[in-house]
Amino acid sequence: MRLLIKQIRRTEDKVKAYVTVCEGDGIKLAEAAEPQIKAGHDLGPLHGIPVSIKDIFETEGIPTTCGSKLMSGYVPKRDCTAVKRLKAAGAIVLGKTNTHEFALGAITPPTRNPWDLERIPGGSSGGSAAALAAFSALATTGSDTGGSIRIPASFCGVVGLKPTYGRISRAGIFPQSWSLDTAGPITTRVEDAALLLSIMAGRDELDPTSSRLPVPDYIGMLRDRVSGLTIGVPKNYFFDQCYEDVVEAVREAIDLLKGLGCSIVEFELPHIAEIRAAQATLELVEPCAYHSRSLRERPGDFTPDSRLFLEQALLIPAVDYVQSLRVRALAYSDIAGLFKNFDVIVTPTEPLTAPKVGEQMIKFGNVEEDINLATGRYVAPFNLTGLPAISIPCGFSHDGLPIGMQVVGNAYDESTILRVAHAYEQATKWHEQHPRIS
Repeated sequence: MRLLIKQIRRTEDKVKAYVTVCEGDGIKLAEAAEPQIKAGHDLGPLHGIPVSIKDIFETEGIPTTCGSKLMSGYVPKRDCTAVKRLKAAGAIVLGKTNTHEFALGAITPPTRNPWDLERIPGGSSGGSAAALAAFSALATTGSDTGGSIRIPASFCGVVGLKPTYGRISRAGIFPQSWSLDTAGPITTRVEDAALLLSIMAGRDELDPTSSRLPVPDYIGMLRDRVSGLTIGVPKNYFFDQCYEDVVEAVREAIDLLKGLGCSIVEFELPHIAEIRAAQATLELVEPCAYHSRSLRERPGDFTPDSRLFLEQALLIPAVDYVQSLRVRALAYSDIAGLFKNFDVIVTPTEPLTAPKVGEQMIKFGNVEEDINLATGRYVAPFNLTGLPAISIPCGFSHDGLPIGMQVVGNAYDESTILRVAHAYEQATKWHEQHPRIS
């Protein structure tokens, strides 16, 4: 704990990953953990381990600001279910990590990317991913509505897991979009992601959307071989309008998995244009409905980009929202049916590496695209369908920025995507490279 506090002090003025650091209480709890374990009072696999929490997760006695002036002074009286379960396993809350306001964006100001302090970490769980990359956290939590775990994981060179919709309770986590939101871990290793998932997952009566399915032994299943598995690689969309460095890195990763005994099958992902449009509609309309009262009564307290994001939804007809729900059902049915042909899907996590701070448009050849649209392009389809997906490091660009590979599974089959990701991680050394923060 003291080493982490020291690293936070050394890096925080540059990285700005945290909004709250629980220094005093954290050190006291960490010092108490060792004699408890020696006395046989082992709380679980995280006993005495510091975990950093995204600042939209309610934490008892610790401010939860959601990155917004509207939440100034709010100190929850109880923990959200996910944090409660982490604490029950022995975890100590190290601090609250920065998030884009109400998790509404892919930039996370003012947090910077430890690989290049002139670049963004991604968002909205940017503080969580940046803290890991800066060695000022051991494990963190995030939330993912349109890619908010996987985008910063890719940009910061760490592991980000979005479980199946409903696998982890969202009770006590501030909502962005109730039909898309998913909570999950962000870690430096796949095994750590499997461990946190095994602790956070499971039915919670406080969240009626949480699944009643049993939680598998994710750690034990990491030992299973990947030889014999079939990997689906989309022929359409996911390698289009993409940095060449990203395409090359992900293609090489697919070849490596083939060398580990996996079969490769190419396929066409159906309805991709409709999927992207439907996901974008839900991601706009549902947050606007949630924040409608604040938009009326305190519009000036939103940051300009969040307010613009929310107000766009006022132009969307109700019929478009209903049609988007219909598209989701169709997309889920069709994509779930594809898994009879393969075990997982592999794509780039992002079509780009981390953009520079202040950039609003990104160029792909002669084509310009808004950063928020570009960053959501490859990840958001699996929010609409609710399927589990993980981002893991698979290389670096020519200018030294991390590149992420996305592994997607069938519903509630986190075990297989974790197994594939772990096998790849064990066969490579990307996760052993770290930024130098000057």
